Amino acid sequence: MPKHKLILGEDTSFEEAIELLDQNGNGVLPVIDSNNKFIGLITDGDIRKAILNKHLDLEHIINKHPYKYTYNSTLIERLQFLKSVRRRHLPLVDDDGSYKELFVMDDVEFNSKPNAVVIMAGGLGSRLGELTKNNPKPMLHVGKKPILESIIENFIEYGFYIFYIAVNFQSEKITEYFGDGKKWGVQIKYLHEDKRLGTAGGLSLIEETFQDPFLVTNADVITTLDYDDILDFHIKNKAVATMCTREYEYTIPYGVVEVSQDKISGIKEKPCSQFNVNAGVYVLDPQVMSLIPEDTFFDMPTLFERLLKNKQDIFAFNVMDYWIDVGHVNEFQQANEDINDF
Repeated sequence: MPKHKLILGEDTSFEEAIELLDQNGNGVLPVIDSNNKFIGLITDGDIRKAILNKHLDLEHIINKHPYKYTYNSTLIERLQFLKSVRRRHLPLVDDDGSYKELFVMDDVEFNSKPNAVVIMAGGLGSRLGELTKNNPKPMLHVGKKPILESIIENFIEYGFYIFYIAVNFQSEKITEYFGDGKKWGVQIKYLHEDKRLGTAGGLSLIEETFQDPFLVTNADVITTLDYDDILDFHIKNKAVATMCTREYEYTIPYGVVEVSQDKISGIKEKPCSQFNVNAGVYVLDPQVMSLIPEDTFFDMPTLFERLLKNKQDIFAFNVMDYWIDVGHVNEFQQANEDINDF
């Protein structure tokens, strides 16, 4: 990422601009004023034209109307925009026009992963009531985009590009929106469930044989989980299956009376209990596919119970990052309030 920028003032020289442009090493120099407001860009091409035309005053050299983008954008949004305008660099600014940094496509490390991602998006979303009357739950908007789009883009930022989406209820709204994934620079295949197959049963519809561990996530989970961490954890522990878990506290709203042979032995006022609950994100080794029945409702907890009975090594990965299940109206509303903090 280029570190140098030109602060334009009355005494700023043409030579200073060339020197900073050379130090950046990528042919682009952002220009700001003394209040850090973004003015424009100077490129190698602009310098060459200025010399040929013998107009060396900076006011005529600066491109004051370049493409720019919001600093709060995601990596995938920046890349998509650059692709659409056929550029390789993009000034990023705050809402008030203050310059933040220059995003350069060449600085992005594209570490494409061979691991597939399976997203279970076939649920009815009945717990959301009227919200899912005319729309499948994964297509409800949190912020400015569908939940499913946010999930996919989060995975893309970690280098995943092979996606399978299990669909059922109003599946055409999902397939028409995402297509084959080309718009996002990924591959998307669909697992069409003729009936509800549960959070693991849809895996039986995958025709390919995986060679690497793959991830499975519910389509109603929004999280800032580091997917590199969970995948590394799974591989390091040589796990057959890894379940992401989340600490959950439950406070009994009453005083709990402990009784032994009709005598009170103790009283605990509103005790709190802690549990590890299923967070709806998993990493599985390809060998588990043989345990999943075809055309049968089969959920993920049942798969893990079966692995336990077979004395397979299964692990829990504790999620400390932001996580919310938007399967209920209250949580869906909370996610829309939280989105501005991401």
